[in-house]
This record gives sequence, structure tokens and C-alpha cells, in this order.
Amino acid sequence: MARTLEPLARKIFKGVLVVELFGVFGAYALFKKMDTSQDFRQTMSKKFPSILEVYYKSIEYSGMYGIREQDEEKWLNNKS
Repeated sequence: MARTLEPLARKIFKGVLVVELFGVFGAYALFKKMDTSQDFRQTMSKKFPSILEVYYKSIEYSGMYGIREQDEEKWLNNKS
């Protein structure tokens, strides 16, 4: 019985591995887009504020401060 399940287990493992790789590369692409585009961060603040908060926290954790404040200042100036 163990021999019949082995090919299925390998297929499931490969599928999970592929999904995880897509997730890692997707998260990297999202981070890179937020890191390079203030307009995209504004869009994210409207649609997915929790994801933007994770971005700000990770940037602050790495020692880079002031990006959140720059964004808020620009967005407030654009409203008026």
C-alpha cells in the first residue's frame, strides 16, 4: 500500500513547493513595487492598508525611517 501512495505524495510535495515559490516571488515583487513607487503605496493604502503597514514596519525594522511620514505629507499636500 505504501508504494501506491508514494507517487501521489511526490506530486503533492512538488505542488506545494511550486505554490510556495510563487508566493515568495510574488511577495518580493509586491515589496519591490511598493519600495519604488509612492503612487503604488497610495493605492495600497486605500485598498490594502494592512499590507502597507507590514511594508512600513519592515522598512523601519531595517533602519530606514521617514518613508511613512514622507508619504503622508505628500498625500495630504495632494488633497489640498
